[in-house]
Amino acid sequence: MERQQKGMLKKLSVSFPEIDFCSNDYLGFSRAGLLTEKLKTSHFDSLHYGAGGSRVISGNTQFIEEAEKQIAMFHHADSALIFNSGYIANLGLLSSIPQNDDLILYDEMVHASILDGIKLGAAKHHKFGHNDLKALKELIQKHHAAYKNIFIVVESVYALDGDLAPLLEITELIKALDTVFLIVDEAHAIGVFGKQGRGLCNSLGIENKCFARIYTYGKAMGCQGAVIVGSEILRNYLINFSRPFIYTTALPNQSVDAILHAYQLLIETDQKELLQDNISYFYSKTSSMKKVVRSQSAIHSLIAGSNEEVDRLKNAMEARGIHVRGFKSPMVKEGTERIRFCIHSYNTRHEIDLLLAAIHEFTK
Repeated sequence: MERQQKGMLKKLSVSFPEIDFCSNDYLGFSRAGLLTEKLKTSHFDSLHYGAGGSRVISGNTQFIEEAEKQIAMFHHADSALIFNSGYIANLGLLSSIPQNDDLILYDEMVHASILDGIKLGAAKHHKFGHNDLKALKELIQKHHAAYKNIFIVVESVYALDGDLAPLLEITELIKALDTVFLIVDEAHAIGVFGKQGRGLCNSLGIENKCFARIYTYGKAMGCQGAVIVGSEILRNYLINFSRPFIYTTALPNQSVDAILHAYQLLIETDQKELLQDNISYFYSKTSSMKKVVRSQSAIHSLIAGSNEEVDRLKNAMEARGIHVRGFKSPMVKEGTERIRFCIHSYNTRHEIDLLLAAIHEFTK
C-alpha cells in the first residue's frame, strides 16, 4: 500500500511502446532476429533440453567445458566459468572470494547484484563516492595494512547514466600493491566497447590487470547467462566454494550454444559499428541540452528532478510511442530522478530524431 501511494509499486506488463529506447538489447541480436536465425544451424535436439542437475553433480558436459575455453580465449583470460545470469555471477563471486580478513571497496553506484553478493560474504566493506579516485586512494591508504587483501569492485559502464569507470587510473593506483585486486563488471560494455565488442577493459588494454571480469549475456548478447573470467585458480575456487554455482542447475547446452553463436555475431556482423554510429549521432545532437547526461556508451539519461516529473515525461514519451525507463527516488537520490534512454543498433535516425524532439519539447 505504501509503495502504491508513493507511485513506486512495480507491475508486470506485456505491452510496450513500439519505439525501443528502453531495452538492453543494444546490438539487436534478439529484437532483429539475428540470434534466432543463427541458431537455425544448431545441431542440438530440442527434445533433450534440461541439464538435469548442477554442474558439480550431473549437469556438466564436454560442450560447456569447450565453450568456456573458447570464451576465455576471446576475452584473453586463462579461464572462464559460466553462470546462469549476471546476478548469480556477482552473487557467487563476491559471496565466496573475499574472506573475513579481507576488505571490499566498492563504488556507490554498483549494481544490486554486487551489493547483495557483498552482503552475503564475510568480508568487511566500504563504499566510496561514484568514480571518486581521491576517496578510493584514501580508503586504500587507510586500510591497506589492516587487511590481508583488498578487493576493489566497479562496473566498467554504469547502468544509470552510462558513464565509464576510471579504470586506467585505478590500475595505476594499485599497480605497486600486490594485495589489492580489481574486479570489473562489464555487463554494459560487452558488445559496445573493445575489439569485436570485447569490452572496456579490452579497449583500455587492462584485461590482464584485473583479478576477475564479469560478462553478462542478457544485454548486448541477446541471450541468457554470464561468465566470470580470470585465472585457473579463481575458476577452481568458484567451482568448490561459490554456492550460487554449486547449488544451481546448469544451463542447458542449448543456452550455451546460443552464447557461442552470439559471440560469432560479435565477430561476423557490423552491429557494433551501427550502434556506435547511432550513439555518436545522439551524442552530437544533445550538446546543448543541459539536463541530458551524455555518455560514450549506449546508455544516456535526462535529469527530471522529481518523481512527479519522471512520471510526466515517461507518460508523454510513451504517448508518442517511445519506450523509456524512469528512475525514481529512493532508487536514486532525491533530486536526481531521471529518464534513461538506451540507444540500439536498430534504432533508425527517424526514431532518434523523434526522441530528440520529445526531449527538447518536454524540457524547454
